[in-house]
Amino acid sequence: MAKDMTLMWGSGSPPCWRVMIALEEKNLQGYNSKQLSFEKGEHKSKDVTDINPRGQLPAFKHGDIVLNESYGVCLYLEDQFKSQGTQLTPDNKAESALMFQRMFEGLTLFDAIKQALFYTRFVPENERHDSAQKRNTENLKSEVGRWESYLQGSGPYLAGKTFSLADVIVFPSIAFLFRFGLSEEHYPKLASYHNTLKDRPSIKSTWPPNWVDTPGQSALKDL
Repeated sequence: MAKDMTLMWGSGSPPCWRVMIALEEKNLQGYNSKQLSFEKGEHKSKDVTDINPRGQLPAFKHGDIVLNESYGVCLYLEDQFKSQGTQLTPDNKAESALMFQRMFEGLTLFDAIKQALFYTRFVPENERHDSAQKRNTENLKSEVGRWESYLQGSGPYLAGKTFSLADVIVFPSIAFLFRFGLSEEHYPKLASYHNTLKDRPSIKSTWPPNWVDTPGQSALKDL
């Protein structure tokens, strides 16, 4: 069933990773996996742009169906393979609503991460301002604190008692934070969530290859 699926992906990319987790959770192993290098610019190759004209990853095909947005791929897989593997949408109405809320809040979290960590990558040198970098860092601190508070009374997952699409989609961003040095002491609930889920089979088996044997960074250690 997965043999007619192709996923082009890059290691360490939360959008790519969430699709890989979803495929594992839905027991769709055996798909055509093509790891590409961001550093070598392989995401701009013709193989990718033929599927995704923006030259971005992930790029996903299922037969003749093409999906390039990671949220869309995850929702599609759950919709098309509801009875297969892990049920990723709760039956409980309140938990289902919370799942969708947290899923789409994940966009805000990931945007805050990018703005704070990669400001100098996205903004030309002559347009950079220390005040903007400081504002981005403060915004990320506020956003991470919000997610820490979300785990205070719920759990152990983002939408309640069951692992859901919210976790599939947001966990890679949280793992990204800790990869860049987020303090477990400052954010104990997020740390507990991260340390619990990183041993989940779907996450462990898709852990970014370039993270396995290389140390993390310390950019967020004082956040």
